[in-house]
Amino acid sequence: MIIDFHTHVFPEWLRDRRDRYVSRDATFGELYGNPRARMATAEELVAVMEADGVDLAVVIGLGWSDEGLARDMNDYIIEAVRRHRGRLAGFAGVNPAWGSAAAREADRCAEAGLAGVGELHPDTQGFDMGEAGVMAPMVEAVRHHGLIVTAHSSEPVGHLYPGKGSNGPGTLWRFIGNYPDVTLVCAHWGGGLPFYSLMPEVADSLENVYFDTAASPLLYAPRVFEAALPLVGAGRILLGSDFALMRPRRLLAQIEGSTLSAAERAAVLGGNAARLLRL
Repeated sequence: MIIDFHTHVFPEWLRDRRDRYVSRDATFGELYGNPRARMATAEELVAVMEADGVDLAVVIGLGWSDEGLARDMNDYIIEAVRRHRGRLAGFAGVNPAWGSAAAREADRCAEAGLAGVGELHPDTQGFDMGEAGVMAPMVEAVRHHGLIVTAHSSEPVGHLYPGKGSNGPGTLWRFIGNYPDVTLVCAHWGGGLPFYSLMPEVADSLENVYFDTAASPLLYAPRVFEAALPLVGAGRILLGSDFALMRPRRLLAQIEGSTLSAAERAAVLGGNAARLLRL
């Protein structure tokens, strides 16, 4: 089974009138303010999955700053998962800075069948993942429902791009230390966090931490797979495309072209994700 653990979809009303919303929501404005930034509907995602040989995709919410827009988008994801049962799983877009409101929205979406929360975007949502007091209300809901948390992650060095921020290895590690029992997926290779696992204290803390490959071709050389594998193990890496930014087949080609063994490829391509999603 091939599972794309990192995709984004939007309703037509938002895509067709994005100019009305880029000033309303800081994260949406940062990532989609450029009219050339690709957006796709759930139906378009499913069509691409069919063409690229993906069995299931995880649709993750944006790190919305506007609470009303977040709720509308979560409703869209809930309905998309229902319409495409067995093909899509969903994560709720919430903002920990909302406090108890974040917990209530996570509760609502979990009860509607979503499997996680995220993708958290701390910079544009206005919070620090390392501050336990800020994260506590949302984490309480996450623990209660057994949800997965996905966080946008950025490298502390390298080129700039829309969405690059300060939520890097140091901040992620503080969250992990505060909540070691929470299952955390660090998007975009965790901003390089796997490479810090050469430090024993970091390696020892990653029991419930996973890393997705979203947008990897735009960030790292293809040998990142061979570099990360001995550090965190094949069991900690999840295929993620960041669709509609790029198609799954681009990541699939990198994995197929790597030196990973057949068992390691199977884990990265879907085995790890199936286990996390309890399929």
